[in-house]
Amino acid sequence: MVMAAMADLSTAPGGTGRPVFPLSADAAPFTPPGTGCLYSDAGSQFSRCLSKLRCLRGETVGLREELNLLFDQLISENYNKTFNPDINIRPEDVCALLRQASCLVPQSQEHLVIKLCRLIHHLLNQLKVTVDEQTLDILLNYMVRALSVCSTWTHSDILLALSTVVYGNGPQSHKHLCELLGDGGVLLLYSSLSQMDMDLCRIALICMANICLGLPGQPCLEEQYSSKCFRVFLKTLQSPEPPNTDELLYCTVIQAALKGLQHCVSGGKWRFGGGEELGSLLAILKRLMFQGAPGVSVEWPSVLYPAALPQYEGQSAPKTAEPPKEAATPAKALGTKKKKSRAKGKKTGVEESRGEEGEEDEGEAAPAPQRGGARGGSGRREGGGDRGDLRSKPSVPSLYPSWKRSSSDSEFSDPEGGVQSKLRLYQGRVRQAALHCLLAVVKGVERRTLYGYWSSFIPDAPVGGPPPLTLLTIVLKDPSPKVRACALQVLSAMLDGSRQFLGVAEDTSSPRTSFTPFSFSLATAVKELHRALGLALLAETSAHTLTQIIKCLAYLVANAPYHRLRPGLLSPLWRLIRPYIRHRDVNVRVSVLTLYGALVTTQAPLPEVQLLLRQPEWSSGGGSTATFTPQDSALSWRRREGVPSPSRTPTTNAQRNAHKVTTLSPRAPHTPGEEEARGVPWMLQLCISLVTQPREDQTDSEGAATAGSVALEPAPVRLEALQVLAHLVRGYFSLAQVCLCELGQVSARCLQEMDPSIQLHGAKLLEELGIGIIQQYRPESNVPENNRVPTSQVVQFWFEVLSGPLNGALQSEQHPTLQTSACDALSSILPQAFAQLPDKTQMMCITVLLGLTYSENSLVKAASVRALGVYILFPCLREDVMFVADTANTILTALEDRSPNVRTKAAWSLGNLTDTLIVNMERIGERFQEELSDMLLLKMLQSATRASTDKDKVKSNAVRALGNLLNFLRYGQLTRSAFQRPLEDAVRALVKTVQSEATMKVRWNACYALGNAFRNPALPLDSAPWSVDAFSALCCVVTSCKNFKVRIKSAAALSVPGCRGCYGDTERFQHVWCSLATALENSEDTNDFLEYRYCASLRHTLSRALLHLLSLSQPQDMAALEASLAGEERRAIKGHLVKYVSGEEGGEVVAVDEVERDGGEDRCNPQQRAIGLQQTLNRLKEMKTEGEGEERGREAVVDFLEDLLKSCEELKVISPV
Repeated sequence: MVMAAMADLSTAPGGTGRPVFPLSADAAPFTPPGTGCLYSDAGSQFSRCLSKLRCLRGETVGLREELNLLFDQLISENYNKTFNPDINIRPEDVCALLRQASCLVPQSQEHLVIKLCRLIHHLLNQLKVTVDEQTLDILLNYMVRALSVCSTWTHSDILLALSTVVYGNGPQSHKHLCELLGDGGVLLLYSSLSQMDMDLCRIALICMANICLGLPGQPCLEEQYSSKCFRVFLKTLQSPEPPNTDELLYCTVIQAALKGLQHCVSGGKWRFGGGEELGSLLAILKRLMFQGAPGVSVEWPSVLYPAALPQYEGQSAPKTAEPPKEAATPAKALGTKKKKSRAKGKKTGVEESRGEEGEEDEGEAAPAPQRGGARGGSGRREGGGDRGDLRSKPSVPSLYPSWKRSSSDSEFSDPEGGVQSKLRLYQGRVRQAALHCLLAVVKGVERRTLYGYWSSFIPDAPVGGPPPLTLLTIVLKDPSPKVRACALQVLSAMLDGSRQFLGVAEDTSSPRTSFTPFSFSLATAVKELHRALGLALLAETSAHTLTQIIKCLAYLVANAPYHRLRPGLLSPLWRLIRPYIRHRDVNVRVSVLTLYGALVTTQAPLPEVQLLLRQPEWSSGGGSTATFTPQDSALSWRRREGVPSPSRTPTTNAQRNAHKVTTLSPRAPHTPGEEEARGVPWMLQLCISLVTQPREDQTDSEGAATAGSVALEPAPVRLEALQVLAHLVRGYFSLAQVCLCELGQVSARCLQEMDPSIQLHGAKLLEELGIGIIQQYRPESNVPENNRVPTSQVVQFWFEVLSGPLNGALQSEQHPTLQTSACDALSSILPQAFAQLPDKTQMMCITVLLGLTYSENSLVKAASVRALGVYILFPCLREDVMFVADTANTILTALEDRSPNVRTKAAWSLGNLTDTLIVNMERIGERFQEELSDMLLLKMLQSATRASTDKDKVKSNAVRALGNLLNFLRYGQLTRSAFQRPLEDAVRALVKTVQSEATMKVRWNACYALGNAFRNPALPLDSAPWSVDAFSALCCVVTSCKNFKVRIKSAAALSVPGCRGCYGDTERFQHVWCSLATALENSEDTNDFLEYRYCASLRHTLSRALLHLLSLSQPQDMAALEASLAGEERRAIKGHLVKYVSGEEGGEVVAVDEVERDGGEDRCNPQQRAIGLQQTLNRLKEMKTEGEGEERGREAVVDFLEDLLKSCEELKVISPV
């Protein structure tokens, strides 16, 4: 009948010739006739007007009428690219038009001035044009003069145009800033609340805010002007509302001031004074965060002070009922809600109870700054008739705040009219602007300073009395989803990077009753965050805000120290987010996976997370049966809300299993019971299904259709699922290894897809699998051998991988990032498994890596060089002289590359290569040394010497390589003339590095390298001129370096030479002894508390070095030793040596680890140390001396050693020898 009526209308009088528009669901969207022509004509209309303006002159007859007509035509056009994306008006044409128009309009014609200002605002705002410097200067000159000569009624339009012109051009407007912002400047005058025109005040504040706006790549506004604007904005917010002021207009003034503060603070680090200014700003922002919030009546402090304990505000209004902790399901909680039809269609109870704010886009909670004027928006009503009905009903425990129970979500539909609803809308915008400003403050202020104010924005556990007003109050109770989302963004920014601060939190022990430790307060704050965000998660229905809640939880999980908290915080959260994995919104699903990734990453492996991963799927998901598949157990959004979907075509179990068979594994699929019996974590099954299986809702257009018209999950979901798999493998490999083959097949499938991002994450997953296997086989691993992945299975795994698409990824030149990840995956092969691969496969790996080192892409080259540095350590390859030579030549070439990243990886690989030379020298002997080319060794020595002058990242491994090479060279090579100068340059490079101001890691590597070189008996340490500098540098560092690890390495190096001749003459030997003795006496002198943990290790190494020198001492050294062992110095040295020999040194275990790293193994127990000391004593007793001085010195040293042994025996730790 409707169609018939429309047909009648089309033939009715006056309707002849009008087109008939059919009403059908399949019809194209309605477009008014001629609309396209109008939009496409905007560009040509602009060009015609520009041409006419260029032809006009000041003396033209009828100039005023002509300008009026042209301005009207230009202002009437819609230049918004949303409606007309094809419009193409060049910015330089817009600037030319505005320059010409400003020259033609005299300030005496005030109506034309207003039209010109509106035209400026219209064109620049809709076309998003930033004027050039010439136009900026002309227009600013014009408008500043107009403000001084035109009537006051024109100033609003002039300032509005001015705000558009200076948008992002504040620093470039320096010529006119004095007139605008100087003493008595027009903007300072109009921005004051003391003048009566609030609209003029608003526009002046907007103008100042746009001047303060900093754009990327542009200089900041001068300090004097930015500080002046900051004070104006702050004063505006601190001032009380003027009497008889329209509340809506006053809200826009507050918004403008908040936007200005946001622009000021966003310019970089905080630069607006000390703690008083920051405390004042935070107090204002906290007050405005609750502007117009229902049920909030508080005496707000004027300043917030940093404190360890929270500041509680006194609340005079009745407290809003807190949501109870007893959780009902969302469906139950919403079962009694009324449904209301809207003009745009019906929504379910869940959707309407917390509806999106009118027609505004909810995709972004922090919109881009606007060019003047308040941004349009909408709000939601509070109260109303429905609220009264709800109050009359018996109260039922609910998870939802009081505002959630309103059934009306209309913006301006309350009975008393639209004024109050509009006011609530504007107040919501004020709260949103305050939170945006607070977000800028959080990002701009130093974290250490901000931590003092946490208690004002993040509460501790609930206490008696009124609850504090914090960000969580907004998250739980604010009626606007955008405001809630902004509060969550601020909370996320505060939590991001707070790991060191929150790391103090601890509640594993019972707190003292006399006072509450700060660590316990932080722990309760973490618990309260978990509680409140969990409640918000259950209550939220806005998809965007829900995403922000889950992201905030991810930040919390990533930074909280759960290993220091009592277990039980993660389990409820784990189960709570489980249903949202099938939410209708892709962003929600992605954020859930991000949160799961954080859960399996934080302090992995956590016992609580291990237990959750081992639980059956139905137990974690909260279902009632153990036969769910991952898709079935995670209820979709339609099932949870009870809304049928006619277009839904779910995939059956048989279809899914068939898909498994064809795309995932050649074997028959495992049933859920079999998976549980195998101990497969349900999360691993879930992520595999998200990556590989068809999505349940085939009507969703966001998925990627495969060749068989099977739509997979959207790419963001699949990417995040792959990341969760990688995190799971990295942190909980013992649980994931049961699915090693399936995970390898998932990775192989990803590498075969067309999407480079999916391929990249597939390669990353493969790398994590390889690393997990390698870690099981490391000597320090505590994984029992029967729990490791069998070597045969590892061999089969890599054989299938290398026979699959990984080879194609390695040769994918159009995707260098994928090649890089494939190289990393190739370097994660277990060495034992590589040795058992077929020779053809091994050769393929080596050939591909050697070839990729010639890639033009620096990332690929760096990754391939690093992979060769891994392969050179493989036992099956390191003894192959040809492979060693090829790898060495490749590394030396890369060491000269222009890219610092390539040189860094090449230096690391060169260090590994020289480690291999030392291993082969010790295992094979001279045969390997003779087979390696002398010229190649010389090139390596020279390249490493040059690299030792590079950046610190290169230098740290270059000096390591130098130490190994100096240890490897044979006597015949060292005596050749070709090696003489390179040898001296290498040693002097190490000495220079030890004495330099480089990073401590570089310096201790250089000390280690010198110690490594001293092990070569062929080095002429007794006669070479460079040896004096080497010992002198080590002696200087061991006594004066602030870093104790550098001292440890230098002391270990000084104890390496195995014969007395290596220490040179008596003077040098005495210098070494005195340096070590002084270092031992001062081993606790440091101003850095962090260095104290290395004190025991330093004393251990120094004591061993001193006893080593005593064991090598000769008669000519006795006099020097006697002088050192006299007086107070004797007592200090003896005390430390007694502790060392008797094993009483507290850091012995640490010390042994440090010494073993240096190559000076000290695995002797106290009994063996005493035996060595007794042997030294016996040797000295039998020593023949010449002269009275030597004999007296010998007797003094013997007396010292006897006294030392006696003291050790008295401790009854060792037996007398």
